[in-house]
Amino acid sequence: MPESATPATPVTFPPAFLWGAATSAYQIEGAVREDGRTPSIWDTFSHTPGKTAGGDHGDIAVDHYHRYRDDVALMADLGLTAYRFSISWSRVQPTGRGPAVQRGLDFYRRLVDELLAHGIKPAVTLYHWDLPQELEDAGGWPERDTAYRFAEYARIVGEALGDRVEQWITLNEPWCAAFLGYASGVHAPGRTDPAASLKAAHTLNLAHGLGTSALRASMPARNSVALSLNSSVVRPFSQDAADLAAAQKIDDLANGVFHGPILHGAYPQTLFTATELITDWSFVEDGDLALINQPLDALGLNYYTPALVSSADAETSGPRADGHGSSAHSPWPGADDVTFHQTPGERTEMGWTIDPTGLHDLIMRYTREAPGLPLYITENGAAYDDKPDPDGRVHDPERIAYLQGHLAAVRRAIADGADVRGYYLWSLLDNFEWAYGYEKRFGAVYVDYATLERTPKSSALWYGRAARTGTLPEVQSIQ
Repeated sequence: MPESATPATPVTFPPAFLWGAATSAYQIEGAVREDGRTPSIWDTFSHTPGKTAGGDHGDIAVDHYHRYRDDVALMADLGLTAYRFSISWSRVQPTGRGPAVQRGLDFYRRLVDELLAHGIKPAVTLYHWDLPQELEDAGGWPERDTAYRFAEYARIVGEALGDRVEQWITLNEPWCAAFLGYASGVHAPGRTDPAASLKAAHTLNLAHGLGTSALRASMPARNSVALSLNSSVVRPFSQDAADLAAAQKIDDLANGVFHGPILHGAYPQTLFTATELITDWSFVEDGDLALINQPLDALGLNYYTPALVSSADAETSGPRADGHGSSAHSPWPGADDVTFHQTPGERTEMGWTIDPTGLHDLIMRYTREAPGLPLYITENGAAYDDKPDPDGRVHDPERIAYLQGHLAAVRRAIADGADVRGYYLWSLLDNFEWAYGYEKRFGAVYVDYATLERTPKSSALWYGRAARTGTLPEVQSIQ
């Protein structure tokens, strides 16, 4: 659709376009000690004093484990056609190795059956940051063996659900797992070792490759295997050579470290140069890149806000404005000479600038990076301070405007030749937002954390209308 389109011009999407919502296991399931489940790194981290806002944790979360039927019915009532959820690894393999616990797998079998009965296409994410604690105790993601344990886990889940689930995602946002978990320490397991974070990134890449092969060996050939990257849209503060070099360094650490080996079979040489004082990358063994570089059936892109960077100014001090939490330790190994700037414009409750042009740019970049590869927007959404009105309704016009702008950007990308086949709103429900606890509400459905009652916000009704019609309603159309 052209940029100049007016509200009178319908923003229409292809008939087969998937209209979905996304969640992750630890953020919504609860039931952390039921049916054989053992602690993940997020159970341990969230129960460590000072690690999460208010000491919040996911022990109950929003109790999706017991309320999944109602949640699926709610999706169906809204008109969603797809639902992306993750599997709790320690619910399936409590120690991260060995045979599966069938009671854990049975929950996901029931969930998938419920989705299919309501005409909703399930999309399974195997890993959304909740590594079994026993594997962390054995070294975690910096330990090479974890990739092989992931492949075994992928095979188990593929065999259990592959007859009914066609869309599969190996890893969600491996950047966060590697660099927020092992460099800045603001995510589980809370380690602050730059060399370990780079090693973790490589092990996650290896896990993706081995997991992709394991899935394909255990499922029907018709199934699609993808991965979800939170690739950054990195913009230089100016066109000065130093700022362009800073943008290249962050692009390598945010994007190239994953899409280089996964899509192209090689790490960027500039990444090696930028991090040579931290590691010699000797953990990359012969044959690893071939194992990682498995053909994909699709690529998932998660987008929230762009990054604006420059060469560091000697007078710059204070916390990084990179939007990834506060820590004395950087999630950007080898990039202490880079400054992050707050981008101008309106912001969400997370402090993230609202900029739909970044989503369009991201889609078009990967249309060029991986020509012919179908794309899905596997996360996009906004946190706002949502509250019920006296009648119990939850109006969130800011989120409606956010969704309208970003979905219009997706449609523009399709018009520009991108093969985008679906959009998953983050998130279906208000939930445990990692280190932010329950302070940040991303859900299209409001959850009263005292009663766990669900109330669709006006954005959910707006999005449901878009899903049913394949067009974007006017921003003020839901009252």
